[in-house]
Amino acid sequence: MPAGPSREVLPAASAVLAVCAHPDDETFGLGAVMDHFATRGTELSLLCFTHGEASTLGLSAEALGEIRRQELTEAAAALGIRRVRLLDHPDGALAETPLDQLASEVHQMAREVAAELLLVFDDDGVTGHPDHRRATQAALVGAPDLPVLAWSLARQVAETLNAEHGTTFAGRDTHEVDLTLTVDRDAQSRAIACHTSQSSDNPVLWHRLELLGDRETLRWLRRH
Repeated sequence: MPAGPSREVLPAASAVLAVCAHPDDETFGLGAVMDHFATRGTELSLLCFTHGEASTLGLSAEALGEIRRQELTEAAAALGIRRVRLLDHPDGALAETPLDQLASEVHQMAREVAAELLLVFDDDGVTGHPDHRRATQAALVGAPDLPVLAWSLARQVAETLNAEHGTTFAGRDTHEVDLTLTVDRDAQSRAIACHTSQSSDNPVLWHRLELLGDRETLRWLRRH
C-alpha cells in the first residue's frame, strides 16, 4: 500500500471511547489504532451496540451472541481496553433503531469515562455494513462536543479486496485522508486470535491486513 500522507501525528487524548456495531469491530478494524493509543498511555473504553448474533461465521450449537460476548471480553483485554459496555440491540438492524436512543447511550458512556475523543469506523461504514454507518452516526450525534476520528481504508486496498473477494469495501483517496500511521500489529493479532468464531475462516480479513502492512489511515469526521 502506498505510504500516503502523514499530515498530523496521532492526537493526544487521556481517554478515548471507541464506538462500534459488533464484537470484533474493535479488533479487526480499530485494533492497531487502539493499541497505538494504549502504548501512549491513553485509557481506552469501548461501546459495542450488538452481540453480533447475525453473523454467518462461526455458527455452532452454542448461541453465537454469547460466544462473541466472551470473545470480545478476551480481545478487549488483549488490546488494553479497560472498560467495555456491550449492548443488546439487534445485529443487522441498527439502522431501524431510533438514532436518539443510540446517541443517548453514546452520550452516557462518553460522560462516564470522561472521553476526550471518539474512535469510530468511517462514515461510509468501510465494509458497506449499514450497522457500521449507524454506529458512527450515533457517535457523532451523541457526543457533539467531542472530536471524532474515523478508521478508513485507502481506495487501492478497498478496490483490490472488492475485485478479488466480491466485497463492498469503500475506500478513500489520498486527499481525503488526514492521518497515516505506522502501527504495530502484535496486540491486534493477539486480539484477532480471541475472536476465533469470526477469524478462523476469514480470508478477507487476512488479505486486508496483508495489503495494509504496518499502515493505517484515518479521517477526521469532527476535529477539536
